[in-house]
Amino acid sequence: MTAVSDQKLDDATLYSQPFDSDHHYYEKIDAFTRHLDKKFRNRGIQVVKRGTHTELLANGRLFEFVPNPTFDPVITPGCLDLLFRGQIPEDVDPRTLTQVEPLNPAYQDRDLRLAEMDKQKLSGVLLLPTLGCGVEEALKEDIPATMASLSAFNRWLDEDWGYSYKGRIFAAPMLSLADPDEAVKEIHRLIERDVRSVSVRPAPVPAGNNRSNSLGNPIYDQVWATLADAGIAVIFHLSDSGYNGLIASAWGAPDRFVPFRSFNPLASIVVSDRAIHDTMASLVVDGVFARHPKLRVASIENGAEWVPLLVKRLRKQANQTPWIFDGDPLDTIRKHVWVTPYYEEDIRKLVDLVGSDRVLFGSDWPHGEGLESPLSFRKELEGINEAETDQIMRTNALDLLQLPH
Repeated sequence: MTAVSDQKLDDATLYSQPFDSDHHYYEKIDAFTRHLDKKFRNRGIQVVKRGTHTELLANGRLFEFVPNPTFDPVITPGCLDLLFRGQIPEDVDPRTLTQVEPLNPAYQDRDLRLAEMDKQKLSGVLLLPTLGCGVEEALKEDIPATMASLSAFNRWLDEDWGYSYKGRIFAAPMLSLADPDEAVKEIHRLIERDVRSVSVRPAPVPAGNNRSNSLGNPIYDQVWATLADAGIAVIFHLSDSGYNGLIASAWGAPDRFVPFRSFNPLASIVVSDRAIHDTMASLVVDGVFARHPKLRVASIENGAEWVPLLVKRLRKQANQTPWIFDGDPLDTIRKHVWVTPYYEEDIRKLVDLVGSDRVLFGSDWPHGEGLESPLSFRKELEGINEAETDQIMRTNALDLLQLPH
């Protein structure tokens, strides 16, 4: 892997402050169209105007993953804190907690973001998509358009943010495995641009004709091998994983995930953290980590309550079919998987299960369900000693991205 841009790798003092593993940008309106091959103009993401309102289409269908794709106004960072902590006063309607503000230029400009990071006392951030988290699901039945759209997005991301900007902002390009040959080509292009991580949707891999495959299907081994050999970490960030159509619709809930517009409590419960649970199960059970022992993955913004349940189920299955597993499944998870818990969860419990060296600090800034001030995450580390706190707040992310400390 090439050297981090504008940074000496032996200068570990650069990362003496906390490193936030869950920061977000708000995409510019042309993020998916600026570099899109013209032959996919009507099959990928399209920007349309309806009066004064801007909307997006995905393969000709209204794309509602983000209700306002201009992000102006946009939800205020941390305004939903009480909602996610379950601490809303009885006399407060939860629907009144959502607040909006004019678009902060730091949400779309890398130099302004660096200045904001200085105020937040962050040495570095892992930067992840917002609108982009819904695109693969919207285009999944058109695999060529999916691959072209994500590649175009990655070129926009490199142009506007850089993949390793100033050695402090590490933007993760998006990768789909739907066409493994094209995925490998994209990885090789990204390697030349000093990429440290890629964002892969926690979901079955689209295979066309309303079919899909496990992430552990050997047809994707060339993708995992290329990532592992290059030392590129795989980020599984909360996304539209298609579970509304796979699961929630069977219970009468909508088959599409449209946040902020059509909330369905039953869908929220039956879908919950199923996608990341099933994603990690597929990697363990179908032998991805056994075949690619250098592969490193992280779960970001999926919480951590799925981890003990998955471990329990994997161990039970390993007891029944030991020939399928490469040792204790918990050891496999401890070796290969980093986890970012929600700030309101029992972090001590997670540390005791997977180890203090596999837990990441992530604020989800500037999203409304995240923290208003990223470093307030420290307050949640009750029962965590100083050495463990430094791992969670700083060095674990550096290990994941192979940065010095």
